[in-house]
Amino acid sequence: MTAPRPIEIIGGGLAGLGLGLGLRAHGVPVIIREAGTYPRHRVCGEFITALDGPTRRDLQLDPCLQTSRPAHGVTWHESGLPSLHHCLPEPALCLSRHRLDLAMAEAFTAAGGRLETGCRAETAPAPGRVLACGRRPDTASPWIGLKQHFHGLALTDDLELHLGDGAYVGLTRVEEDTVNVCGLFPRAAGGGTLATKCRQAGLTQLSDRLAEAVAVEDSFCAVAGLDYHRPTLTKGAVSLGDHHGLIPPFTGHGMTIAWQSAAVALPALVDWSHHCSDWESTAGKIQRHLAQRFRRRIAWGRRLHPWLLRPRRRRVIHALHRTRLLPFHPLYRLLH
Repeated sequence: MTAPRPIEIIGGGLAGLGLGLGLRAHGVPVIIREAGTYPRHRVCGEFITALDGPTRRDLQLDPCLQTSRPAHGVTWHESGLPSLHHCLPEPALCLSRHRLDLAMAEAFTAAGGRLETGCRAETAPAPGRVLACGRRPDTASPWIGLKQHFHGLALTDDLELHLGDGAYVGLTRVEEDTVNVCGLFPRAAGGGTLATKCRQAGLTQLSDRLAEAVAVEDSFCAVAGLDYHRPTLTKGAVSLGDHHGLIPPFTGHGMTIAWQSAAVALPALVDWSHHCSDWESTAGKIQRHLAQRFRRRIAWGRRLHPWLLRPRRRRVIHALHRTRLLPFHPLYRLLH
């Protein structure tokens, strides 16, 4: 009997670890090469929406999600306008990446996968190589993402979304007394703490709340070069998660897309490992299936993203929503 071909995954985030777990469930030899170490903090909303049962099953995710907190409501805040509250069509899950990534890494190695951390790896397309190494940096991008955990920060809802001048910030409780605060800000405004950046964006009340809370110092992280344009596909390349396409963070769907992209690629990669297909046709099949699964929701996210960053446009959205000309649930379905 011919031994299965090994799969090399570049990047040990949600997409890479999820794919690794799914492949190990099929007996495929897998090595994940990750530049960082575990546990660690990442710039992430840590708010998981619309994660379907088949993806959870195929990637063996349930044991890693057992400590997550359910979330049922979202409230949007903007200075000078009434707050808007929504009940989610299905509960979201809240869990820090610090805890989640470690749980997935430990599950992967327990399943017989090989995990190499603290190393850089080749990213050129090659048979058996999957790129799950995060976003594709864009040096011209005007955005910077900031994230930090806080203690002693009371919330008005499971998820608070605060809309500022050219920025927005999400707050959600992840575990125990820990609240994750993650925001998208203009890079041109310079550095500073999250409280400072919120004040610069006109979010003065939120800035005061953060200044009074207790920041978890080692949880602060930042990321620049966020590119929300359609990525260029390379023949023979398999790219998953943010490396395939980055959805704007206000959707709360980035973590789910990372896992769903791994689940989409899983059957074709198992076939290739078992010598049922060649690599070029495998990569082409995965690219087509990823486009079919995510093209619409990523495109809608990119269209709506500029409207949430400009106060005048947001007032139009606010008025349409309050007159029920822009209902929340159909809009949610477009993005999820």
